[in-house]
Amino acid sequence: MDTVFPTDYELHLFHEGTLFEAYKLFGSHLLQSEEGVQTRFCVWAPNAAEVRIAGDFNNWNGEAHPLQKVNQEGVWFTVIQMNLEGQLYKYEIVTKEGKVLLKSDPYAFFSELRPRTASIVYGLDEYEWNDVKWLQKREKSHSLAKPMVIYEVHLGTWKKKNGKYLSYQELAAELIPYIKEHGFTHLEILPLVEHPLDISWGYQGTGYFSATSRYGSPKDLMYFIDQCHQHEIGVILDWVPGHFCKDAHGLYAFDGDNVYEYETEADRENPVWGTANFNLAKNEVQSFLISNAIFWLEKYHIDGFRVDAVSNIIYWPNRQSTEENPFGTAFLRKLNEQVTLYDPSVLMIAEDSTDWPQVTAPVHYGGLGFSYKWNMGWMNDVLSYMETHAADRKHEHGKMTFSLMYAFSENFILPFSHDEVVHGKKSLLDKMPGNYWQKFAQMRLLLAFMFAHPGKKLLFMGFELGMFSEWKDQDQLDWHLLKYDMHKKMNGYVKELIKLYKRSKQLYEVEQRHEGFEWIDADNKEQSIFSFIRRGDDPEEFYVVVCNFTDRSYADYQIGVPYEGEYREIFNSDLEVFGGTNQINKKLLRSMEIPFHGKQWCIQMTIPPFGASILRHVKKRKGRKGNGKEKLRSHAVSRGTGKQA
Repeated sequence: MDTVFPTDYELHLFHEGTLFEAYKLFGSHLLQSEEGVQTRFCVWAPNAAEVRIAGDFNNWNGEAHPLQKVNQEGVWFTVIQMNLEGQLYKYEIVTKEGKVLLKSDPYAFFSELRPRTASIVYGLDEYEWNDVKWLQKREKSHSLAKPMVIYEVHLGTWKKKNGKYLSYQELAAELIPYIKEHGFTHLEILPLVEHPLDISWGYQGTGYFSATSRYGSPKDLMYFIDQCHQHEIGVILDWVPGHFCKDAHGLYAFDGDNVYEYETEADRENPVWGTANFNLAKNEVQSFLISNAIFWLEKYHIDGFRVDAVSNIIYWPNRQSTEENPFGTAFLRKLNEQVTLYDPSVLMIAEDSTDWPQVTAPVHYGGLGFSYKWNMGWMNDVLSYMETHAADRKHEHGKMTFSLMYAFSENFILPFSHDEVVHGKKSLLDKMPGNYWQKFAQMRLLLAFMFAHPGKKLLFMGFELGMFSEWKDQDQLDWHLLKYDMHKKMNGYVKELIKLYKRSKQLYEVEQRHEGFEWIDADNKEQSIFSFIRRGDDPEEFYVVVCNFTDRSYADYQIGVPYEGEYREIFNSDLEVFGGTNQINKKLLRSMEIPFHGKQWCIQMTIPPFGASILRHVKKRKGRKGNGKEKLRSHAVSRGTGKQA
């Protein structure tokens, strides 16, 4: 049972910035006593002259239910001798100037459906979880040596029903089987904190402890996450600890003064986003935010966080030079330390576009302590290269190789996120230059290059449909496209590519060390062909990857290989079943003892237009030929789309 009155120790920890379960003290809580169920309220409003509770139960007149100020630092508290479960309420805060503000509870567990903004008294402890096997498995596993393909989703626009959002229950029935069918390992959900504006996608929050009511109740969300875990899908929550919404009912100027936000305007305001920056120098704000992370882990069994806009925390906003915000970096270290202490298997992922060093190094080694960092440099370079016409790519060649200069400096995730396919940036498919066929071929090539490149993978919903339209952020995905041949083939291609990746230790076991990657030829800019080797823990188990970024094809293209023997093509993006021209390597490729590309041996192979080929060295064993289960499917004669050289 929760304690009735705040203890001196709890208050000390809160003001010290170390009350990491502050949600157990603050907010509204139902307490069982001999007299029955009581409802306790506790809030931090350091500059308030008075604080009262107004709600349905008192006709929104708070004068009958004042809170008592329990310390000089501004914690207010009361117990109402009623069971107020399900009741609407707000804090009625009287400022020093005598102005009355109606504020939602910063620690509320549930809120009214927008556009209404009241908090709801709600208990979270009745749901019975059935994911113990998943949590035990997560605790024992190490994600760095595992395949990871993250499907980033905005729940409101993945699919709709009669123009309305699917509920958490409906999403469990439809989204989870879809993720399983395609082979994604994780689901990353755009922010689920309560927020007033749909088109903010949750990035401008007001209720950090309140799962948005757009899709159902908190217990419905628990059911959805529970079902994900029972189907072996990890759930990552997009989380925004840097800035918050300025709507009148929210955290901004909470008691008439700057409580949660920086006091100086330059540090506080985000003109572009229309938000306010959290004052990370305040101990109480640190208690609020870190306890919020622990809350989502404890109450919702979240598997990790994608931490939004880390650069806006590392550096002071609105300053011309990149000047470190020491309060921001100290907060990030403290956050990651506490999450690691709670559960080392939780993923902490930094959305960071800066060159700040050691983002994914442990705090005790001087790092920020994240598990992974989005590789924004790779994403920007690769998309810029792909949007260049094929004939001109030789002038942009370095954009495809530069990432390997720093690929092992951090634990990276390669992201093609929602930010890349919205607000006029075009969909991934439509970014590809050329005609209809060439767009699909280059999209397949891009995805193959991504999956062969070191780093975990993240892709935003809709890419697997081959959508020509960018994310419209209010309408559902273009599901009708699956009626058309090339889109259906693209969808099949994605499934096969993920299947190959997940069964290929060469593509994920050694992603953080140089030993896992070796260039064969990084310098062929005239033909825009890249070839490299990927290895797993066993250095003799390797893949040869060849990617051709032009529309020319080659019948006898020569590349160096590290060992003599035979090589089998196990994957080719140009297969007819994927929509390609079927210029593939059906037969085993025998090495020749001719030094090439710095190797003692070489092979000659077919290179398809805008195609990616993956080869595996065939090791002879007694009593059998070859050792791979992979078989390249051959199909009908090429349609002759590419140019033969």
